[in-house]
Amino acid sequence: MAETISMPASTLAGALFPAAETRSVTLRNVALVVAGSLIMVLAAKIKVPFWPVPMTLQTLAVLGIGAAYGARLGAATMALYIAYGLAGLPVFTNTPPAAAGPLYLVGPTGGFLIGFVVAAAVAGWAAERGGSRLRLVGGLVLADLTLLTLGCLWLAFGAQMAGGATGVGLAKAFAYGAQPFLLGEALKVALTACFAGAGWSLIGRRG
Repeated sequence: MAETISMPASTLAGALFPAAETRSVTLRNVALVVAGSLIMVLAAKIKVPFWPVPMTLQTLAVLGIGAAYGARLGAATMALYIAYGLAGLPVFTNTPPAAAGPLYLVGPTGGFLIGFVVAAAVAGWAAERGGSRLRLVGGLVLADLTLLTLGCLWLAFGAQMAGGATGVGLAKAFAYGAQPFLLGEALKVALTACFAGAGWSLIGRRG
């Protein structure tokens, strides 16, 4: 049976860093968003050997930040991370050798980057509802599937490819943009749920 009172209906970050006054809440939230965006930069540059292809830690960071921050702060963190890249900073996985900037988002991975914002919001929404770990896992799976779907749809129909073509079609988009990563994504969902549960357990013991 699922553990039904493992996570209250609030955010893990809010419980770890409580703030009462409006100014304190604002400063805390700004600090959390900046810290989370820097975690995203680090996660983009770390490649983990995995079968069948290497993976970065970005999706784990997206799900974890969403689950810890909640929907609004999680989405704001992803938006700030993308803003770094739009400003030309080399924060994305393929920069360098690819050049950052607005044109990067119309390339093959642009849909996945936009998916980060939506996935963090969905993961945060699931975490804010509280309840059992099973419910959280369901929300994280939905967040991850949303990210993969947006990324694959853009890769299939909207991405501007090097040869001048627009998109690669659904079959190739799934084969290259989702299928090789499904096992890794399942592992990231499980790790995020475990980390969130451990965080709430730690807070409960402190209380």
